[in-house]
Amino acid sequence: MKTKVLKISDVESDCSAILEAARLIRDGEVVAFPTETVYGLGANALDASAVHKIFEAKGRPSDNPLIVHISKRRDVDRLVRELPPAASTLMERFWPGPLTMIFRKSHLIPDAVTAGLDTVAIRMPRHPVALKFIECSGVPIAAPSANRSGHTSPTMAQHVLYDLDGRIPLILDGGRCEVGLESTVLDMTAEVPTILRPGGITYEMLKEILGEVRVDAGTLKPIEGRPVKSPGMKYTHYAPHAQVLVVRGELDKMVARINAMAEEYAKGGMKVGILATQETKDYYKEGKVLVLGSRTQPAVMASNLFWALRQFDDMGVDIVLAEWIETRNEGLAIMNRMLRAAAFRVIDA
Repeated sequence: MKTKVLKISDVESDCSAILEAARLIRDGEVVAFPTETVYGLGANALDASAVHKIFEAKGRPSDNPLIVHISKRRDVDRLVRELPPAASTLMERFWPGPLTMIFRKSHLIPDAVTAGLDTVAIRMPRHPVALKFIECSGVPIAAPSANRSGHTSPTMAQHVLYDLDGRIPLILDGGRCEVGLESTVLDMTAEVPTILRPGGITYEMLKEILGEVRVDAGTLKPIEGRPVKSPGMKYTHYAPHAQVLVVRGELDKMVARINAMAEEYAKGGMKVGILATQETKDYYKEGKVLVLGSRTQPAVMASNLFWALRQFDDMGVDIVLAEWIETRNEGLAIMNRMLRAAAFRVIDA
């Protein structure tokens, strides 16, 4: 299979490319498309056979549920059995945007989408290409991130092509993703709304609207022995080719420990990458240093995380030493991804 890449500069002038993608969806194929979070690999969410092609292309385990993407608020009503009043409030505030909500699913959603669970995760993306693509397809789109399973999520069309070239028919190139991390997943079927995967809509934002919201215990540690309702909870995810180690501690102690480790690895002949912040970048003596951003701007750091991990792949580093980020605001989402990229290998400084 030859993978075609179509650049979308404007949804109206490049409408023919979007219509071609929509035809593929209606024909039961998969298409990679941009969202404001990361690139998704989409198929008709109402067609189990088409959905199975997502798992085949990604090499994704079948017990890992997908998110259903819609283009209009009213599309939710036929996909769920009930809609809590709080969900409508959240839709008004955060849709379109990087918030996914979990509801009891209707009979229309096949088990292939939900890993056999009776719940479904739904969101309305904010990217104009994604919205037009879903609208033209005429069906809800089931989509995980458009990368090989376990690898770093793609925030540019080139990342998708690197992972899935020859495995999918089409990539819609809508430029670099703005948010850069997958959506927040909020379980609305829990007694208290619960964040299963943190993202650009933060705990602090949700608490302001809901009053009470919980964060799942598996956000910053491995999940074992129970089924998961959200993507990104169960398996090692987001990993570059190099091994990732996270170093935790006070800022000066983190820098000192990373410097010592980098020197030791370099002496052993390993190529070292260091994931730094604006505040620390000038203190490192060894290795290839990439800067996420300033610790005072966690949203900027979040948008750069997957880009930086992919850059380390391009540099061919053997090991990445990453600084711990405070888990306030978008920092919780950063550490959720970073810890899974590191398979929860943490070193205290």
